[in-house]
Amino acid sequence: MKKVIVLNTINDVKLFVNTVSKYSFDVDLISGRYAVDAKSIMGIFSLDLSKPITMEVHDENCADFLAEIKGFITEK
Repeated sequence: MKKVIVLNTINDVKLFVNTVSKYSFDVDLISGRYAVDAKSIMGIFSLDLSKPITMEVHDENCADFLAEIKGFITEK
């Protein structure tokens, strides 16, 4: 499942990583030609956070996760 997210501040990144880390499934963030593990705060900071980022969730049962991060999801 793919969604577009925006992480505007350092606190957004920290909250996002803490939320993703609670789940056992893999989540990737893709920006341009770079893809990083969404559980890696250093990996996220290597991306261009001034632009929306594509999030790829590798699990079918991720409704609870999506509900928790709905504030980061854009409607694009």
